[in-house]
Amino acid sequence: MKTLIYASSLECEIAFYRAFDSADLAAMMAVWSEEDDIVCIHPGGPRLAGIEAVRESWRQIFASANGLRVRPGQPLVTSTLQTAIHTLHENLSAPGESRPFVPMIATNVYLRTERGWRLQLHHASPAPDHPPAGEPADAGQPPVLH
Repeated sequence: MKTLIYASSLECEIAFYRAFDSADLAAMMAVWSEEDDIVCIHPGGPRLAGIEAVRESWRQIFASANGLRVRPGQPLVTSTLQTAIHTLHENLSAPGESRPFVPMIATNVYLRTERGWRLQLHHASPAPDHPPAGEPADAGQPPVLH
């Protein structure tokens, strides 16, 4: 697979969520840094460190996802020339699922590398029942789980 160059952290993040939606393991791993110090923490899961552990976790998720869709929203971005931190809400849904999922809050950390922006860390966890004061609720979005 050709190495893609992501010109911004936002471009890399869009590719991350597209890979998630399409359950495309090669596309998912293309957004991650190629260094072995990457970290991924799925909701309720352990800290996974290193390329092999992260790849295997996504392989397992994609193998059992059955059309799982994720809709990122309400991003807050903090960035420097070399690092960008995105915090956002994730709303997930599955075809034919009548039971609502728990909403997630995710943190994605991106680094500017010689090969463009790459994901260094993804951490998702269940959102609290009510948004903090001053933060709007996801109007019309069903509660979901990641």
